[in-house]
Amino acid sequence: MKLGFIGTGALTSAIVAGLKSVADNSVTILLSPRNEEIAAGLASRYPDVRVATDNQAVLDDCDTVMLAVRPQIAHAVLRELRFRRGHHVVSLIATLSREDVAALIAPAEHVTKALPMPMVAHRQGPTIVFPPDPAAAKLFGRLGKLIEVEDAGEFDALAVATATFASYFKFLDTIHGWLEGHGVADSKARDYVASLFKALAHAPETTPHAGFMDLAGEYATRGGINEQVLRELTARNLFDAFAESLDGVHRRISGC
Repeated sequence: MKLGFIGTGALTSAIVAGLKSVADNSVTILLSPRNEEIAAGLASRYPDVRVATDNQAVLDDCDTVMLAVRPQIAHAVLRELRFRRGHHVVSLIATLSREDVAALIAPAEHVTKALPMPMVAHRQGPTIVFPPDPAAAKLFGRLGKLIEVEDAGEFDALAVATATFASYFKFLDTIHGWLEGHGVADSKARDYVASLFKALAHAPETTPHAGFMDLAGEYATRGGINEQVLRELTARNLFDAFAESLDGVHRRISGC
């Protein structure tokens, strides 16, 4: 299989690294030269990864193409390209609907949306695919958990969850900074926070029938310190504000 990428940023880099780390990494890859540093770095690491002269050369040489350009420039970039009817196009552009992409890349008819995470570089994390597609499932199934959806609204809702990563790390950074402020060495505080939340992340998998608030209840002993922090943050409407931010992201992604 020959796989082309229009757009060569962090997500493209993660997908390429993940694909090249599997035992059967026979996929050959052709990258757009848009980010020369990343493209050249990938080509130097993997012998069957090449950099095309331009975006059109990627399309001319590949039947399966992933669109990984930034949403702000997607219209301008895609309008300049000539797609074939037989192209299988996988859009990684979260804020463009499948219909919008299809209109930009006509006459190509086979359009799939996918949203892999940067963690696919280590073959971890989920990738959502809409609509279900055997070729995309085979490709992304190598990189972690595959979740296929049949409804565009469900895809958009799941995509909103990916807007929480930076806030999650800010949450950890707040704990880390507080520990430092109370005399804990930087490296020790970081190791403790990272190890603590890595262990917590396994709780939903080890108790798959428990809801998240059930888990919160298990950790919030009555009268204990977990209950105190949860109660105080809830009283300050922190979680309501968080939900409102998710609503805003959903409006941006879904266009309504």
